[in-house]
Amino acid sequence: MIEDRNIICIASNYWYDPTSKHHVMNLLAQRNHVIWVNYHGSRRPSASVRDFSAIVGKLRQIVQGPRRVHDNLTVVTPLVVPMPGSDAAADINATLLTRQIRSVLKTLPKRPVQLWSFAPDVAYLCGRFSEEAIVYYCVDEFSQFTGYDAGAILESERRLAGRADLTIVTSKQLLATKRPIARRIMHVPHGVDVDHFAKATTDNVSLPDDIAALPKPILGFWGLIQDWVDIDLIAKVAKARPDGSIVMIGDAATDVSKLTALKNVHLIGRRPYAELPNYAAAFNVGLIPFRINELTRAVNPIKLREYLSAGLAVVSTPLPEVANYAEFVSIAHDADTFIHACENALTTTAAQRNARQVAMQSEGWPAKVDHISAELTQSIATKQTTAA
Repeated sequence: MIEDRNIICIASNYWYDPTSKHHVMNLLAQRNHVIWVNYHGSRRPSASVRDFSAIVGKLRQIVQGPRRVHDNLTVVTPLVVPMPGSDAAADINATLLTRQIRSVLKTLPKRPVQLWSFAPDVAYLCGRFSEEAIVYYCVDEFSQFTGYDAGAILESERRLAGRADLTIVTSKQLLATKRPIARRIMHVPHGVDVDHFAKATTDNVSLPDDIAALPKPILGFWGLIQDWVDIDLIAKVAKARPDGSIVMIGDAATDVSKLTALKNVHLIGRRPYAELPNYAAAFNVGLIPFRINELTRAVNPIKLREYLSAGLAVVSTPLPEVANYAEFVSIAHDADTFIHACENALTTTAAQRNARQVAMQSEGWPAKVDHISAELTQSIATKQTTAA
């Protein structure tokens, strides 16, 4: 694994639910110092209540200044101008971000610096820290997110991937679309914290009080409930099984009125990552009810491996990356087959649960980070040899 580096990580909010960037950076922070930059400049804020609340939260974090999460990880929420596509805003952000990041670097031991970005639109930071390597870690087709300026994002991403020593993509669809713009690219599917989610099948796991008494079976979901989640599909599943329950864990950032109108659908909001195995223990089936579009064709849902690590039967819409796990997942192309697949999944056996968990043993995050580290080290060596 990479070690003795100061790693600048441009990413979304550190204080939100753990994603790939959290797992990767927390592992790298074991042997390096990570400066996690809560970047929020990829989308212009709207006039919504949700965005207003987010702005207030960001301003509080900005005022608090850099925060040491532990000895090797510092979180910075910078002041930036969220106007993607504006050259003037990019110039301002380059100055603001550079100044704020350098102020943290000055407090750290002098070591080689690496710049890792999980955001597509920060090419203007490349070369500002005398970094030995630039990594673009692409986990989504950002240009397809609602509210994003597709043209501006694609152009910014092209510049970043063109400067990056290594572009990492998490799906085959992203590999196909980013290969033409990347100098060096590798496909690394998401990992999973296997041991954490395997707690769901241990004897001492306790069921959460808020769902323990719900009528069985429980079909469960966790993650952000955004416009890529097929609300109509979930409603149809709920109506087909009125004697059971559907539990949705996560913030709702789209219209869920069709679900709140149903008595057997329970939207319980976010729950701590540490408690997800307890909820998985109460679930009979894990759901991935995503719409199929240009955004989701590039998605590699982390929850798939989390469900499987918890031993859960999984029913999903036909996402390309999920199809790679057809041995362990029931894939449904319409509402009727989705409902039927959920019924069949209720007959899961102990042997099947164990097989799902065993299959995930090789997909842990440490192996992913070691693989990336080896590729990046080779990329750095090649660059240095060429420069010499």
